[in-house]
Amino acid sequence: MAGLPYEMVGLGALAGAGASLKVTFMDATKAIVDTVDRFRQRRTAPLVLELDLTEGLTAGPPADPLNAILTMRKPRLADVLSGLKRARKDSRVKALIVKIGGNPLGLAMVQELRQAVTHFRASGRLTVAYGETFGEFGQGTIPYYLASAFERVYLQPSGDVGLTGIALEQRFLKGALEKLDIAYEVGQRHEYKTAANTFTQDHMTDAHRESYGRLAESILEHVVAGIAEGRRLDPGKVRELVDRGPFIGAEAVDAGLVDRLAYRDEVYDEVKKAAGDHAHLQFVSRYARGAAVRKLPNPTADSVALIHGHGMIKLGRSGRSPLGGGGSMGSDTISAAIRAARRDPHVKAVVFRVDSPGGSYVASDTVWREVVLTRKVKPVIVSMGDVAASGGYFVAMAADVIIAQPGTLTGSIGVLGGKAVLGGLMQRAGVTTDMITEGANAAMFSSARSFSTEEWDRVNAWLDRIYDDFVGKVAEGRHLTRERAHELARGRVWTGADARERGLVDELGGLEDALGLARKRAGLADDAPVRTYPRLNPLERLKGPESSEDKAAALARVRLEAWGPFARIAGELGLPSYGPLLLPGEIVIR
Repeated sequence: MAGLPYEMVGLGALAGAGASLKVTFMDATKAIVDTVDRFRQRRTAPLVLELDLTEGLTAGPPADPLNAILTMRKPRLADVLSGLKRARKDSRVKALIVKIGGNPLGLAMVQELRQAVTHFRASGRLTVAYGETFGEFGQGTIPYYLASAFERVYLQPSGDVGLTGIALEQRFLKGALEKLDIAYEVGQRHEYKTAANTFTQDHMTDAHRESYGRLAESILEHVVAGIAEGRRLDPGKVRELVDRGPFIGAEAVDAGLVDRLAYRDEVYDEVKKAAGDHAHLQFVSRYARGAAVRKLPNPTADSVALIHGHGMIKLGRSGRSPLGGGGSMGSDTISAAIRAARRDPHVKAVVFRVDSPGGSYVASDTVWREVVLTRKVKPVIVSMGDVAASGGYFVAMAADVIIAQPGTLTGSIGVLGGKAVLGGLMQRAGVTTDMITEGANAAMFSSARSFSTEEWDRVNAWLDRIYDDFVGKVAEGRHLTRERAHELARGRVWTGADARERGLVDELGGLEDALGLARKRAGLADDAPVRTYPRLNPLERLKGPESSEDKAAALARVRLEAWGPFARIAGELGLPSYGPLLLPGEIVIR
């Protein structure tokens, strides 16, 4: 090129640059076309929905930004239910595959998932449950009960099926407390209100054993029936298998409990092959949120308000621990939400989702009053979660309709109260107590001494008043005679199935059933929007409420939990410090 004229060298360089630009442009065009083709193929290719339950499910929406961050990767029950409901009518969706892990889910939540899976399965789609193990040399009755709702159940070759039945376990601390010179003084209404038995007894009382015995029996009845239906086995055969469990993987296959032993890659390859060419996976919650974004509701459209009440019931604002956990249901927060929904002209019905073992009587009564006022102007439907007992039943009982799962723990209509006497322990430790009092009962709640006869009279009057009020409101709300309400009360806990037979619950079902009924009662379309209430934008959250009737008043606080001046007393009792309307003890379903 040294001998070429300057102009020819420039033209050659330009020609080379043009060819390079042409190649680059063609590459870019091809990349765009390929991307569009992949996007189009993805939009039309078969879809396999996926759900990973190894970390469990979140029952309700995040109450605050911190809680949203802490739970952002955990699927939410409402998203799963709405996603599966929509997928039943989506021709692209060919299958559902769910990994069931060892993180325990509540029985009622499991039944809610089973119901959604059963409906999805009835639409003709393939449903597959996969577990590395259903109880690794341990109990796995409830996880396997969930798996049995699927058309196919696969188990990793090294896994087991811990189908062993139902065990309700209760520990008693009376002997340990006596060794420490701690006396326990408690009154209860009535014999089935057994929360304090942990501290006052060394074994189950007859009433305690009767109540727990029926709970275990009722739960197992539904577990056996569900497994028999899902696996197409005779119920008697399933009951026999329960007594033979747990099962090694190969034994579970021979018994008809599992279809095949396979590793994850084998299961997923089989499902994707059955779904069709180019099938791709998508989490159910992502699928549900994507549908919600594509179908943005009119903010002024008539809707159903969904209000979540989770955790122990306390006076004041709801709280969420910065360390996670269930938090609490504050009477101010929940009442403000119900009030705001009642005053919103675009809200035509309210669904109150209750998942609570109880707590403060006064706080429960505050929420009860708002439910009573709201049902005068628009329908109120209660959907019960895993537990809605004691105070959790109190806040629910005035609704137009109560819907529970067969395994929901509910009722526990009763009350208890008292204190631990630590004087003996203090004396042994060399701690002395002295006090000055003005007022005959000023030291009534001191842990240094026992109740006097006069103080016991006040305790019993308090217990009687609360119990009479509770039973009277049950009779009014459930259209029962006071005598019948007392017969069903006495502190006894029922499963949702038994509660329905006795009129304490109206229907068996889940959240989707409650939302459907709310739409129907309000005269709304089947696809009318549901809004978690109240939904606030960031500015509304920052500026705070204008008054106690502003919807911004229905915000939870981020804090460690405790309630009011009675926290010390409840702590000394050894009870959860939330109040006298409390589910009896910790019921662990295995």
